[in-house]
Amino acid sequence: MKKSISGFSKLSKRKKLRWIVENFFKDPESVMRELQSYWHSNEDQQKILDGFSENTISNYYLPYGVAPNFVINGKTYCVPMVTEESSVVAAASSAAKYWSVRGGFKATVLSTKKVGQVHFTWSGNYQRLQQLFGELKERLCKDVEHITHNMQKRGGGILDVTLLDMRHLDDDYYQLKVDFETCDSMGANFINSVLESFGHSLKDFLENHPDIPENEKDLEVVMAILSNYTPECLVRCSVTCPVSELGNFSDDMDAEAFAEKFCRAIKIARVDAYRAATHNKGIFNGVDAVVMATANDFRAVEACGHTYAAKDGQYRSLSYSSVENGVFKFWLDLPLALGTVGGLTKLHPMARRSLELLDNPSAQELMKIVAATGLAQNFAAIKSLVTTGIQQGHMKMHLLNILNHLGATEEEKKVSTIYFADKVVSFTAVQHYLDGLRTKEKSISSSK
Repeated sequence: MKKSISGFSKLSKRKKLRWIVENFFKDPESVMRELQSYWHSNEDQQKILDGFSENTISNYYLPYGVAPNFVINGKTYCVPMVTEESSVVAAASSAAKYWSVRGGFKATVLSTKKVGQVHFTWSGNYQRLQQLFGELKERLCKDVEHITHNMQKRGGGILDVTLLDMRHLDDDYYQLKVDFETCDSMGANFINSVLESFGHSLKDFLENHPDIPENEKDLEVVMAILSNYTPECLVRCSVTCPVSELGNFSDDMDAEAFAEKFCRAIKIARVDAYRAATHNKGIFNGVDAVVMATANDFRAVEACGHTYAAKDGQYRSLSYSSVENGVFKFWLDLPLALGTVGGLTKLHPMARRSLELLDNPSAQELMKIVAATGLAQNFAAIKSLVTTGIQQGHMKMHLLNILNHLGATEEEKKVSTIYFADKVVSFTAVQHYLDGLRTKEKSISSSK
């Protein structure tokens, strides 16, 4: 069987798919029909989706859900969430409703600065370059005016350019660190275009400047690229209420005991990296779901968040909690570089609907919504962990997946759901119950 090919990218979509199914699947015709069944019925929409990536042969569907009752800074939202993990949307919805009658979420964007870097090596006199840096900076900014013009009209552009001596990390290594404001766009293409121009201008500046000796004109630009670590593109979100208003919980746990145990759980995630990784993953269950629903870059958001969690040298929880003077407070600081214009936010048909559902927010407003969803998800998870345990709620939501995996009929699903309403759900328990149902059904059928 031939499993290598030349010129694959030049084949039509149908021919790509045909080659795939004939070379990698046991039942090519069946697989061909199945993968084609996921093509969008609207050809124009499908062409848009195909344009997002390369060598596309089908579409990969994920559930698109909503979490209602999010009250953020006094405004109520119904938040779109794209996720395949059981209980994520339910948990976010539950926490949103819980806090909607306790003052809702308060969110503030602390800063919106984004960062790019030009990494270069140079063996010349650093003091000389420092002395000329004012002139160089002016030249750099002038050379990109054609790129920054429109962004400046919207209130953004280059905020600052800094020359960094990085020779303590590697021989002859320097960096131009550039701060940007990109308004409602995520700004990756804008930032990278500016940085690449900076690289050319920097090299040309040194090669042609009369004050740079001939033996110091050789500069190599290693790379020019934005950084996905944006610690100064930061949003803070919190919930707070008197401890007495937290309510009562399972096993007769009162509000004071809950608050104390909750805060202890957060403290553990602040000091133990093993717990912090799972803790923060829970936050990103909510964050990623909204980021994906709005066609933003969830990989960049994750990379930035996890880097920020380790900013003091140890990986820690992104959220905090406290009880002071009888008041419970739970909050997080989260770096989020998001956009509501440009990129896929307008091209992806579902992303457009997501933004419309959110009342077409600005990038800063979207930061607040995403942070609130992450905090809600985290609250729901910690609340379950310190009361009933995480599995009770999660496995209830997972029951349908288990039943589908075991090929349960609609009647079996109905009966199983009733049976497990007050029981612990596990794969083994569900399988055992189904086996019993089916054995009983066979016995009844054979006796007729």
